[in-house]
Amino acid sequence: TAFIVPVEQHDWLTAIKMINTLLLSGIEIHRSTSPLKADGLIYPAGSFVISLAQPKMGLIKNLLGRTFYPDNYWTRSKDDRPLRPYDLATHTMAEFMGVRVDPVNQLPDGNLEIIKEPLKPSGRTESGSAGYRLDGRLNDSFRAVSLLLNDKIQVFRADKQTGELRCGDFIIRQAPTQVIESIAEKTGVDFLPLDSFSEEGTHELRRLRVGLYQRFYGGNADEGWTRLLLEKFELPYLTIKDSDIKSGQLSKKIDLLILPADSTSTIMGEFPESSRRYANYPPEYRSGLGKDGLEKLKEFVNRGGLLVCLGSAGNFAIEKFDLQLRNIVAELDSKEFFCPGSTLKVNFNNEHPLAYGLPENGLALFYGSPAFEILPGNDSEKYRVVVRYEQRDLLQSGWLVGEKYLSRAAAMVEADYGQGQIILIGLKAQNRAQTHGTFKLLFNTFIR
Repeated sequence: TAFIVPVEQHDWLTAIKMINTLLLSGIEIHRSTSPLKADGLIYPAGSFVISLAQPKMGLIKNLLGRTFYPDNYWTRSKDDRPLRPYDLATHTMAEFMGVRVDPVNQLPDGNLEIIKEPLKPSGRTESGSAGYRLDGRLNDSFRAVSLLLNDKIQVFRADKQTGELRCGDFIIRQAPTQVIESIAEKTGVDFLPLDSFSEEGTHELRRLRVGLYQRFYGGNADEGWTRLLLEKFELPYLTIKDSDIKSGQLSKKIDLLILPADSTSTIMGEFPESSRRYANYPPEYRSGLGKDGLEKLKEFVNRGGLLVCLGSAGNFAIEKFDLQLRNIVAELDSKEFFCPGSTLKVNFNNEHPLAYGLPENGLALFYGSPAFEILPGNDSEKYRVVVRYEQRDLLQSGWLVGEKYLSRAAAMVEADYGQGQIILIGLKAQNRAQTHGTFKLLFNTFIR
């Protein structure tokens, strides 16, 4: 009958973004001005109600309801091989964004008013005796922190839960009132009062200098989506080309390099001479690190640099850096394992700094993703799992064949390498700049 978006959310500002996107799609949405009762539950005032009794019913169900891609005669070949959908197997916006949406079988009782224009939240500001605190669960808190750092304002982060603070919350001891009010107005983030502060259990925050690798040949959609995401959240970065890496001077420009999802052969530039990528260009215009670039990249990490590998770029790191990891699904036939763009249930180790601000359990988009196993060896202590797939009943929406291969597999791993680190984010943490529910996995790599 309807969907309710409760006011109580893990990331309320992301829920507002979802509501505004639905409004732009011509969907009618109401907001409650009093508590609502539906299916035996009470929802606080401010919750949103989206009725299915409207022309866009199909779109609403596709974006907000749990969906399963059909697995039948029409979606398999004659030899029973799954046929890949044109795009993802699910487009469940709420699941991508990490927004709680409850389907209800009856229209709720309560006072409702129609929303006529997009919502623009304005953050509140209230200083405490020890300064301000920002909710580390909000994606937009990272934008606010980046703006504070632009103004040379000192920011701390909580490493453990106390009475006032959650693990991952941000702390501002002092800042000009006009700066705080301006950032709260711009981002919608509340600057809440902090009444006590202890250096124990906190650390001063650093925003690492970020580089985003851009290959020369053609375009990489994953690189473009990552660039879009960083720009939307006002997180500074430099575009890094093959020549920057081969120069051996990378550490003078950046502290962390993001490798967007790509094949190992494309990153390396290992194309056969028969390939048009090889034949049509003079050597100086061919894309790829080559052996020299790979050695320079290894030197960068060995000397303390960070390498973040998104999606399939993790295969490059495993092979070329000789990591003690295996991509479990790499060699499986599609009859054994098939997951063409689906939301799967995961566990976030949210006491690990790379998963600060995330819930203990959530959803992640699997789309051509590697899944990792730490292999036995003498250096196992150098590998830490940050995100892991649940043991069973993994599929939330979409299509999954061969669940057993992902059971308790690692979706994100942090590995020590020399004095630096390699972080492999196998799940699609920033796919199309739409998977808001997992943005923080990327943000935490350089806001730390």
